[in-house]
Amino acid sequence: MAKKLFDFIVFDWDGTLMDSTVTIVKCIQAAAKDLQLPVPDDAAAAHVIGLALADAMQAVLPDVDPKFYPKMVERYRYHYLVRDHELPLFPGVREMLTDLAQQGYFLAVATGKSRVGLNRAMNSVNVLSMFDATRCADETFSKPHPAMLQELTRELGQDMQRTLMIGDTTHDLLMAANAGASAVAVEYGAHEASLLATVPTLYSAKKVADLHQWLNENA
Repeated sequence: MAKKLFDFIVFDWDGTLMDSTVTIVKCIQAAAKDLQLPVPDDAAAAHVIGLALADAMQAVLPDVDPKFYPKMVERYRYHYLVRDHELPLFPGVREMLTDLAQQGYFLAVATGKSRVGLNRAMNSVNVLSMFDATRCADETFSKPHPAMLQELTRELGQDMQRTLMIGDTTHDLLMAANAGASAVAVEYGAHEASLLATVPTLYSAKKVADLHQWLNENA
């Protein structure tokens, strides 16, 4: 059997493991509508997924009065909490995580979600016990700053050069590059394949089954 290249695999959450992109876009748009602000189109709203929530609201509506950003966060949370318990993992994710854990990889999540939000989501789909560590945007710097990966590798005693980051946005891929980790993109989440391709990666997966197969053959 070939020697593994990686010991530690870190996943983004929304749009990578959980099928939540469309819901997040609709909640951002609903928040803007509530406050009678310009409603961002689908592409603009999807682009900021993965950033810390306050950063995302500033990025998606850069030209509004800054006093509206805390209100946008509040309205977004209202809309999202109504729907988040209904959100599923992408097909094949649970099986992939189980397989990777059985092969001895350390597994973690690095997400733009809050700690409360991630714990709710992980509990709703019953995967909390599958991960060795998690890091959220309200605990450290937002992506693409390397802090999440730096903190996770320190916490688990892992080597950054044997760490692989997997995500659906350029924020994830740039965080990996900034930290000195390797990266794999997934094309079924928030950012288009053409945008993901602007950041160097080892592989770009069209669906979870492709990602699972690539990890088994190459990681």
